[in-house]
Amino acid sequence: MQRLLTNSGPIAHLSGVGPLTGEIEDLDKHIWSAGLGILVENGVIKRIAPSNELSSEYTGVEIIDLGGKAIVPGLVDSHTHLLWAGDRSREVSWKQQGFSYREIALKGGGINATVKPTRDSTDEDLRLIGIDRMQEALRNGTTHMEAKSGYGLDTKTELRLLSIGNQLNGIRKLPTLDLTWLGAHSAPPSSNIPDYCEEILSDQLPAVLDQGIARSADVFCEPGWFNVEQSEDILKASRSGGLDLRIHIDEFVDGGGGDLAAELSVTTADHAHYTNPNSRDSMSKAGVNTGFLPGTPYAMGDDYPPFQDCLDNNWAWSFASDFNPNCRTLSLPFLGSVLVQRNDISPIASLAACSRNSAETTPHPSGLKHGMICEGAIANLNIVNSPWWEAWCLQPGHSPFYATMLAGDMIYH
Repeated sequence: MQRLLTNSGPIAHLSGVGPLTGEIEDLDKHIWSAGLGILVENGVIKRIAPSNELSSEYTGVEIIDLGGKAIVPGLVDSHTHLLWAGDRSREVSWKQQGFSYREIALKGGGINATVKPTRDSTDEDLRLIGIDRMQEALRNGTTHMEAKSGYGLDTKTELRLLSIGNQLNGIRKLPTLDLTWLGAHSAPPSSNIPDYCEEILSDQLPAVLDQGIARSADVFCEPGWFNVEQSEDILKASRSGGLDLRIHIDEFVDGGGGDLAAELSVTTADHAHYTNPNSRDSMSKAGVNTGFLPGTPYAMGDDYPPFQDCLDNNWAWSFASDFNPNCRTLSLPFLGSVLVQRNDISPIASLAACSRNSAETTPHPSGLKHGMICEGAIANLNIVNSPWWEAWCLQPGHSPFYATMLAGDMIYH
């Protein structure tokens, strides 16, 4: 099947190889002028050329006249906690009373407050929850998502969460998923970190490997949760089993997670809010992406991590939603607004951080390029409801997109 988009506005294509770092500010390299057309065949971008050239060459195909609307790549949300049940809204009052995240967990909040409702939910409950959230992400331009387990904290439920994620992956007109096992999220209510770490290594991880669904493993490496040594043991065992590695680090303090991320050359070290500059540099030299999660400090009322430092030092970085019970947004355009309008990061750098760069850490199941617009890439792109591509991140609270093309399917918002 062929479909031809014509009369586009400017296209922020962001095409190329590898993550964009300091050179991102050169707009001439990353933006095409208005007037181009895009030919899509069987879900893949086949040609990009002037609209009149393609229109005269390809007659009899479906033509969609964009009327000068700008185009940006399909967005890639490279860090989400997609599947969980329950509601932790009451914790906002505890935060306002001055309780720390750790203290809230000890009071019965935190991750474990969501574990029982998740365990008690049926597979169908969780499947419908996942579909609803994926539809919301798509409405805000996300075409591919990383999705973690982590709210089961026992072997049975962690396997269930991965299985349900696998069922959701590939449903037509929903974002595709990249599945991550995060059994090492916290200790379950009936255990403690040392004992649960042993259970993970002896029982849960082997079961995850036998199941064969998760592509990656992740660990919440933070003082008070899994320490550096425990995290290292779990990640090394996961790599031995063939899993790619991700890690949560330094969300609340600099706990040494950056050095571990560099030592293991994990794909991405996320949060990284308080990681020291030397560790960030070591991570970069080891090929580790810094995965910022600005929704978390927004929800927690904290300051923001040093996005600009990554640009100044040519360190690879991305940002993602961190959708979870305490950070309930799936809108990457809203978080792009946080970067642009509250942290003075340029619209192009912010866009690259949730498209091309996040795609580097979160591959598409087709094996094709994504997070960019180029010939041969999967046809995932967003049509901005504006003649200016910068509008992608300047409408907080509203989706900025007129439509999303998802593997060649047009979905109008």
